Amino acid sequence: MRRRFLSDFHFSLLAVVVFLCIVGIFNLYSATYQTGGRQYLAQMYWMFGGFSFMTILVFLDYRIFERFSYPFYFIVLVLLAAVLVVGPKIYGARRWLDLGFFRFQPSELMKIGIVLVLAKYFHDDHVAVGYSLRRLMIPFLILGAPVLLILAEPDLGTALLVCFVAFSLFMFVKMKWQSLFILFMVAVLMVPLAYKFVLKDYQRDRVRTFLDPSRDPRGKGYHALQSIVAVGSGKLRGKGHLKGSQTQLAFLPEQHTDFIFSVFAEEHGFVGVLILMIVYAMLILMGLDIARHARDKFGALLAIGMTSIFFWQSFVNIGMVTGILPVVGITLPFFSYGGSSIIISFVGIGLLLSIHLRRFMF
Repeated sequence: MRRRFLSDFHFSLLAVVVFLCIVGIFNLYSATYQTGGRQYLAQMYWMFGGFSFMTILVFLDYRIFERFSYPFYFIVLVLLAAVLVVGPKIYGARRWLDLGFFRFQPSELMKIGIVLVLAKYFHDDHVAVGYSLRRLMIPFLILGAPVLLILAEPDLGTALLVCFVAFSLFMFVKMKWQSLFILFMVAVLMVPLAYKFVLKDYQRDRVRTFLDPSRDPRGKGYHALQSIVAVGSGKLRGKGHLKGSQTQLAFLPEQHTDFIFSVFAEEHGFVGVLILMIVYAMLILMGLDIARHARDKFGALLAIGMTSIFFWQSFVNIGMVTGILPVVGITLPFFSYGGSSIIISFVGIGLLLSIHLRRFMF
């Protein structure tokens, strides 16, 4: 049994995660060095906790979660509703539940919840020729409920991320081309309406700032411009660890959370960024390979969903700090400071490892 475990365990995926964690801790230490912050110590504790959750999940058969997908989803919905009622208001938003020793963000948990419930739904619902919009009405309702609650916090970034993850699963189970075209056209038509009636004033400012960061360089465009300066100043090989001027002089805002990638780019340059992006690409490709070799449809869908979480978080965060996308609150997996994000990332890895370990079991 031990020999079977060692031969089937995905050590390469674990090595990639350990590498990201180690580099992430050093990068976080640099990001908080001048302020004397000890966030890197808290991050290490959270990583240890996340690693413990991951280890437990490796030894559990992932199919257990198929039975609890709907209850888990509804529990997280209740937590999201509770946030709006009893959650502390921080920076004008209610996104956390204060547990005393730990602030927990239920929207992070919904990333897992939406994957589990959609994987369960599509596993039970068999469609041979592809899904029409009519057949996707129930999945749309399943998606819509948490998205509306997350938008009410407000947290546009996480709401969009949950949508991206869900639509990745929609594409995997195959939508009819006609349905995909109609959905695309509706989305295009809804963009100006959402901009005018759904987005709040500060969110519209972020869109305008994305289109023209120089319109308010010391105000609303400050985050984006300083991030672009930090990334560009790294040049080919970077300025070196603890030597980034944008970082150490605190010109870079939120440099330990949303803009943590900018710190790394300034200190390690294009070469370091290229290596880091290759490592993230390896993580995504390993996840897709696990999905391809999964023993059942639920496992494949679960692996696709977990992998899409890592892909979209990395894509949006890096795009945001380099000025390719508007600024939204999306963390970089295993890099950004935050307990909820770290623990959920490890849970995703634990599920991927469990799926891979049981691919040959009948």
